[in-house]
Amino acid sequence: MGFIVFLYGVVIGSFLNVCIYRIPNNQSLISPPSHCGNCDTRLKWRDLFPIVSYLWLKGKCRYCDSKISMRYPLVEGLTGILLVGIYLRYGIGVSFFKYSLLTLFLIVIALIDYDTTDVYSSVVYSGMAVGIIFILIETVAYSHSITNYIIGGLIGLGVIGLIYVLTGGMGVGDIEIAVLCGLFLGWKLEIYFLLISFIIGGTIAVMLIVSKKKSKDEYIPLGPSLAMGAYIVLIIGEQYILNFI
Repeated sequence: MGFIVFLYGVVIGSFLNVCIYRIPNNQSLISPPSHCGNCDTRLKWRDLFPIVSYLWLKGKCRYCDSKISMRYPLVEGLTGILLVGIYLRYGIGVSFFKYSLLTLFLIVIALIDYDTTDVYSSVVYSGMAVGIIFILIETVAYSHSITNYIIGGLIGLGVIGLIYVLTGGMGVGDIEIAVLCGLFLGWKLEIYFLLISFIIGGTIAVMLIVSKKKSKDEYIPLGPSLAMGAYIVLIIGEQYILNFI
């Protein structure tokens, strides 16, 4: 079953690549169909097998021989691996689909933020809508407390919002990501998520500054750190965090 989940993730990862490239360029996710970014030739079905086509073509376009970014197979493979992690943690059920969808949204948000230093509200709000749907499902089907998730979102809004107001060190997009995660995680995991994300973000910032790849005055996108923090919390869970602490 894990292999099937991996294949499912790899295929979805191929679509995420489309989202990551087209959303910042205000392009439709449906039209035009997949094509070479260099020669504009429409890709045939045999060119679109995730990972396999890249390896078979040796990372080059079949039609113009231009180099294909290695990011495409990396995102596809990473998506598959991350979804397998969720499957191993939760099995197949509501939690699997819920947290898989959160992970997919975060991959898109994080990589667009990395590329452009912008968080696209359209993606985040779509994720929030999905989160609210799952809140309603869990409330009706499992009698889960809706308050848990609402407070989770409010904690994200309050903590990141306060930092934004007091220091300006974070953006509105970071607030939106924190609220999104709160709606999926609930208030307890939201607290751990914020702590872990700050640790990851701080570590990355120090490494970039020490290596002189960034200066202290340059903006460093927090989206990737928030995405990593959320996934770590999803996988290790509250009890493991408490044991570690």
